[in-house]
Amino acid sequence: MNKTWLLALVMTPALVFAQQSQEAENTTQASEAVQQIDTTPIKALGNDYQNGIRLLQNRFRIDYMVDEITMVFFRKFGSAPIVLVKPDGSKIFQSQALENDVDWYDSTTYDLIRLRKPMPGPWQAVGQILPESRVMVISDIELITEPLPDVLFAGEILKQTAYLTNGGKPIDYSEFRDVVTLNMEFASTNNPNFNNFGAQTQIVATFQDNGKGMDEIPLDGTFTGQFNLTIPNGEWRPTYTIETPMFSREDIGENLVLHPNPIQVDIEQDTTGQGFHALLVDADREKIDINTLLIDGKVRYPNGDVQNFSITRLSDEVRTYNIVNYEYGIYRVKLTAYGNTMSGRDFILDVPEFTFLSEEPQIEEETSAAVSTQAQGDLENQIMVEGEGEMMTPEEESMSSETLIKLIVGINLGLILIGGLVIWIVITIKRKGNGLSFDVKGVVNKLSGIADSLMSKFKKKKEATE
Repeated sequence: MNKTWLLALVMTPALVFAQQSQEAENTTQASEAVQQIDTTPIKALGNDYQNGIRLLQNRFRIDYMVDEITMVFFRKFGSAPIVLVKPDGSKIFQSQALENDVDWYDSTTYDLIRLRKPMPGPWQAVGQILPESRVMVISDIELITEPLPDVLFAGEILKQTAYLTNGGKPIDYSEFRDVVTLNMEFASTNNPNFNNFGAQTQIVATFQDNGKGMDEIPLDGTFTGQFNLTIPNGEWRPTYTIETPMFSREDIGENLVLHPNPIQVDIEQDTTGQGFHALLVDADREKIDINTLLIDGKVRYPNGDVQNFSITRLSDEVRTYNIVNYEYGIYRVKLTAYGNTMSGRDFILDVPEFTFLSEEPQIEEETSAAVSTQAQGDLENQIMVEGEGEMMTPEEESMSSETLIKLIVGINLGLILIGGLVIWIVITIKRKGNGLSFDVKGVVNKLSGIADSLMSKFKKKKEATE
């Protein structure tokens, strides 16, 4: 009896404490349930089997306090848009969206629907909704990204990851990547002290979750953006944009300065025509750790040939590479640089194309001119005038040739005139029987006058030429 009473006395406080703990737990669960009811405007009805497998029972409830709701339903590729069934049994088709004050965007894989002042109560979506899909309420989409580096360079290739949240919670729907578009834009601050003054807004990255490019794992909810900053250096304002077919969001960051490309390229040209051009690659050593600089590039020769090369020897000296000088013309050099900044951050840089012109050596032109002068002198020494033994210059030789040509032309003209006179004499003699007289003396005098005139003109031309 005493043992029973003692046991009851010992167990009573424990039972009371257990009862109080159970009541507190029930109260906490009830409070959480109430809080969930107040903050969650939409719920799935039934268990996972009913909502995930039996497509005609994809039901959800909209609370009476909801003024506007945006939902997305993922369905089989190419299937028809879903049909919404209101709590009163009436239906909303995609073709009747405007009549019901509903914004409806349908694609090949999903329906994005916005309801204004929806009817409270249980709703149902009828269609070929994916088995693993759930009714997703879009409330407040945000893009959570890594901060950009403090020092960025023009031409830098950069990787950045981000993920989406909906209402502060990460979105774990892999299909949701088809609903939104994630971009990052750089807008110029139009600061006249920088080179990008007046530049247009540039899209520098597009975030993807498809396992391509720099994205590591497809459909893992982590979006990867590949920045290729081939834009002018200067002061920019970064802006993240999230776009859906119905709305868009922007997140404007603080202004940043994009520094000029730190890689410096120069050339020491070969002047012999048989050696090498020395390509010199250096960096801004205040921003770049020269001991970590690696170079990967290619040379395009004037004839179109392309040669790839790499410089992997690490040192604090200027990187050099010898380019064979076997062609005259324009050489084009394209480089990609790898290394670390002075703060230790790894970087990849796309260096602007470097070109130079290779011309024929000047020494060949000078030698050619000397040979030509010597040959001309030898030719002048060989030209001599017979008789007096004086040297005749090329100008005098040319003058003598002209005189000879004029002499030949004059003789031919004289023969033509003499021939014409002879013909005239013959015709005159034949007409003698008609009473015409022939004056031989007059003809001879006439011919003598013509000959004297020709000789006089010839002598004058000769004297003028001499």
